[in-house]
Amino acid sequence: MVREIRAFPLALDILSRRDQSEAELSRKLLLRGIGTEEITAVLERLRDLGYLNDRRLAARIVGSALADGRMTGHRLRQELSRRGIPPSLAADALTEAADGFDERAAIAALLASKFATFDPTAAAPRERRRVVSWFQRRGYSLPAILETLRLAAEA
Repeated sequence: MVREIRAFPLALDILSRRDQSEAELSRKLLLRGIGTEEITAVLERLRDLGYLNDRRLAARIVGSALADGRMTGHRLRQELSRRGIPPSLAADALTEAADGFDERAAIAALLASKFATFDPTAAAPRERRRVVSWFQRRGYSLPAILETLRLAAEA
């Protein structure tokens, strides 16, 4: 019981810095010498209090990433997995967010802000590949990228 008393404030301290998934918090507590039984009890208590919720965290990560164009698609699934979000919750969050997400509009907005001087019609092949690769690394699909660049060139 003494360990649980120490584990709970430690878990709250970790959560006060940044939202964590259950897997992340469990790993951090384990690294600080807290036993698995204490971790299980603390996670249960934090879940009951509403401080720990993987579904809410997944929705927040997905919403934020899509809103600022940081990542989408496979890259976003990879990030959720890295953060310890279970695949079923990640799939649910991605499905819910996909309803209001227009990939081509996001690419066009990023193209206008991040690559304002980029002209797809006059760009050298190397520059064009650099821009396409930038979008692909963030999880945007190649057909959507190429279609958006084609439409930008026609405008």
